[in-house]
Amino acid sequence: MTDDHAALLASLQRQEAELVFPRFDNLTAWRLGTAIAERALADGLPVAVAVRRNGQRLFHVGLPGSSADNDVWLERKMAVVDLYGVSSYLVGTRFRVAGGHFDTDSRLDTQRFAAHGGAFPVLVRGVGCVGSVAVSGLPEAEDHRVVVAGIEAFLAALEG
Repeated sequence: MTDDHAALLASLQRQEAELVFPRFDNLTAWRLGTAIAERALADGLPVAVAVRRNGQRLFHVGLPGSSADNDVWLERKMAVVDLYGVSSYLVGTRFRVAGGHFDTDSRLDTQRFAAHGGAFPVLVRGVGCVGSVAVSGLPEAEDHRVVVAGIEAFLAALEG
């Protein structure tokens, strides 16, 4: 493993340790999705945004420039979070660090699962993973960055 891979893995794991909700209900999902979508809209990002809890989609929007293809990517990335309980970017990175590739080495249906950046687990303190929030429309590292920045800002506002 290179230093770059080690640093990326450590960063992704640190994000998941830090970005934990005190609680997460339907209204929280709507507010989180809206906050991420508003930030993306202000930045002119052509993305789709979705938030799910316990398998139920509680928020979804396709911003200008996004397409139905982004909705398919949202589902595939969120399925990875549902299965592994960690971000889709972390799963894909782990496969690459091990010298493999998720699409061929996971033995999962690539029509249903995509370990590309952009889906992040909704982690609740004392409970664990209860859902996911995802962005699709940009390169994977950027999709991941948008989700993480949105969750960071949302959690900071809850605390402040």
